[in-house]
Amino acid sequence: MEVTTANKAATGQQSTKMLSSIFSKYGIFLIFAVMVLSASVLSPAFLSSTNLINIVRQMSIVGLIALGVTGVIVSAGIDLSSGSVVGLTAVVAASLAQSPDNSAAFYPGLHLPLIVAVLAACLVGALVGLINGSLVAKTHIPPFIATLGTYTAIRGLALLYTGGRPISDLTDEYDFIGQGDLLGVPVPIVILVVMAVVTHILYAHTKFGKYIYAIGGNEQAARVSGIDASKYKMLIYVYASFLAGLAGLVVSSRIGSGQPGLGVGYELDAIAAAVIGGTSLSAGGIGTVAGTIIGALIIGVLNNILDLMNVSAYFQQIIKGCIIVGAVILDQLKQRGRR
Repeated sequence: MEVTTANKAATGQQSTKMLSSIFSKYGIFLIFAVMVLSASVLSPAFLSSTNLINIVRQMSIVGLIALGVTGVIVSAGIDLSSGSVVGLTAVVAASLAQSPDNSAAFYPGLHLPLIVAVLAACLVGALVGLINGSLVAKTHIPPFIATLGTYTAIRGLALLYTGGRPISDLTDEYDFIGQGDLLGVPVPIVILVVMAVVTHILYAHTKFGKYIYAIGGNEQAARVSGIDASKYKMLIYVYASFLAGLAGLVVSSRIGSGQPGLGVGYELDAIAAAVIGGTSLSAGGIGTVAGTIIGALIIGVLNNILDLMNVSAYFQQIIKGCIIVGAVILDQLKQRGRR
């Protein structure tokens, strides 16, 4: 009898562990499905194709930034400068993509191919990432302080570059990046999907990605095993800021204007998307691209349904803050359970 009871207890524990493991891996997808179902009940307009496309289009900017932020957090770092990078790259790219007929253009009479503006945004972003990575890897300044400093400096640089004024009257080719469609799919969504696939391959199937997870899990052990931790830390910050630069390009072309104030708060939304999607702030080496995309979609769905229900924007900020704190608390409970 005692043996039977013990066996039942052991079976119960195994079932509990199995369910806990399944929820840990796929819980975020279940939560997203419940949110979509709830949103469709609360507002019939939610499931319209126009609204669904609009949700993904809106979150594509934050999604791009979050892909890079995920890698940084996985490496046990943090990047607070991505919102400022969006502002700087937006004005740099826009200044190189103004209509040549605009007499008040930033560079009057200048007419460059679209690729120049695209490359400029990506290169400026990568350069900021190189600065961030160098500060973190070479001077050993805590990532929070290093990227907080560049957050302020880069925002100031964007304002200095434009004199605080927006840059408008952009070429149709440039505006197409943020406003156009490819086979009926908005270009920003196409860019997000392509970069999500590229980032997944980079993180999950290359030496670079494996080293980033190893560094985040135990940097000292990674160094002992021969990994150049400083080099790969620098590279992940470069990649994160490159994606932020791409986001700056997309958002400026979407609104048809490069503004130095663009991107304010985007870094927090990106971090929130990564954390909600399962990337661990309390323990490095944990996080996936799929989880981050779902996290970004959760934020997008939440914002959308609250807008459809005419909930105050101020109250939306409170809700979002509570969700972020809840996600971090859940992550800490998971880490304690693993110990």
